[in-house]
Amino acid sequence: MAKIELKAPVVEEISANIKDAQSVVLVDYRGLTVEQDTELRKQLREAGIVYKVYKNTMMVRAFKGTDFEALAPYLNGPSAAAISTTDATAPARVLAEFAKKADKLEIKAGVVEGTFYDAKGMQAIASIPSREVLISKLLGSLQSPITNFARVMNQIAEKGGAGAAAAE
Repeated sequence: MAKIELKAPVVEEISANIKDAQSVVLVDYRGLTVEQDTELRKQLREAGIVYKVYKNTMMVRAFKGTDFEALAPYLNGPSAAAISTTDATAPARVLAEFAKKADKLEIKAGVVEGTFYDAKGMQAIASIPSREVLISKLLGSLQSPITNFARVMNQIAEKGGAGAAAAE
């Protein structure tokens, strides 16, 4: 079998993973212990993120012609890709949080919703809360004025209605 035939399925697998991806983050995992790597994979899996180590040349081929082509210059040395199709900021968040405990883990770069970010940019992306947290904050801020209005109306009703409140 020719080498190209052996590589084609791997490139197709990467292409399938990134086809509907909202974000791809590249990391350098050198120096992680087996326990740390296992824990990282577990956290990423629980967040619905695909985390795989591929050969750099395979990733370059799969990224060619996609939004993720900007990552090609960062594909040197050991590289792993964290790919999310559901939450665009989840890979950056999980990896940055894990990197606080395991200082050997290094975020190289990433593409989030079609925009390329270097390592510093990915740290900024990691600080963005998840979509669910942002929605709950929005709903809380929308609900607050309504709750305050209801509380005021309830106090007026307890004092004997609008006539009693106007007499005071």
